[in-house]
Amino acid sequence: MPPISLAEPTGRYLAFEEREEIAILRAMNKGVREIARALGRDPGTISRELRRNAATRSGKQEYRATVAQWKAQQAAKRPKTAKLTGNDRLREYVQDRLAGSVRRPDNTIVPGPRTPAWKGLNKPHRQDRRWATAWSPEQISHRLHADFPDDESMRISHEAI
Repeated sequence: MPPISLAEPTGRYLAFEEREEIAILRAMNKGVREIARALGRDPGTISRELRRNAATRSGKQEYRATVAQWKAQQAAKRPKTAKLTGNDRLREYVQDRLAGSVRRPDNTIVPGPRTPAWKGLNKPHRQDRRWATAWSPEQISHRLHADFPDDESMRISHEAI
């Protein structure tokens, strides 16, 4: 079994030290609001933590910090595969547009979306560069709706691209 990670999480998530403190205060029969005040957290956060990550193997709800940390890490994992990995047609569509190499059936290049005119002083030929003909992730995700209106498998957010 891989060891639990004790790396410091962001402020949004409970740290292992906070979970240990919750376990100690819970063992002292302190209430949810009292624990929340001691940790400087919202009572709802403490209540959810006690409900979601309690050890249930013994048949009763006992809160243990190590079990809670392990459960939180398991819940944070993303078990599903990335959309671009699992859908070859979508991946090719996105890659072609990111590269700026979209071609028609007669092999002529489809120009990417129009880019604004360059207003810089010392780089007049930037429009000739490859990235000027490539499509942005936002443009690709919006174009998918137009090109594949009835195919829900051909949808992806610009963040995922």
